[in-house]
Amino acid sequence: MGKRILVPVDGSEQAHRAFEFVAEEFGDAEVVLLHVVNPAEAGYSAQASIPSFSEEWYKSERAAAEELFDEIAALADGTDLSIEREIEVGKPIRVIVEFAEEEAVDQIVMGSHGRSGVTRILLGSVAEAVVRRSPVPVTVVR
Repeated sequence: MGKRILVPVDGSEQAHRAFEFVAEEFGDAEVVLLHVVNPAEAGYSAQASIPSFSEEWYKSERAAAEELFDEIAALADGTDLSIEREIEVGKPIRVIVEFAEEEAVDQIVMGSHGRSGVTRILLGSVAEAVVRRSPVPVTVVR
């Protein structure tokens, strides 16, 4: 079998392109699709203070991640890719880098949101931070 490649997915078009790149370039790879559930996205609304809200929100996020995995895995039909699915909770940059360190991946392939200029400076870039901190090579697909 080929490389073990980590593909972080968030539902964006760029994440889909990253997976398509892997399918084209690494036809026999073991692909780990990683979706990071960021608790900061639950927000601080009045609803967030309801005890059952966080559990319901998390279940909803997991269900959305599974749908996303199904959608992306369908792109692998007709290939020899082996696909593993992982859902982790935390800050995306930290989770992606730690996953790469702990789970013996050979490479990370991820999408870039293509921001530039002031927007990139203000919002930061998950891809850029992963490139700087990753223990393995990172390919950023636009």
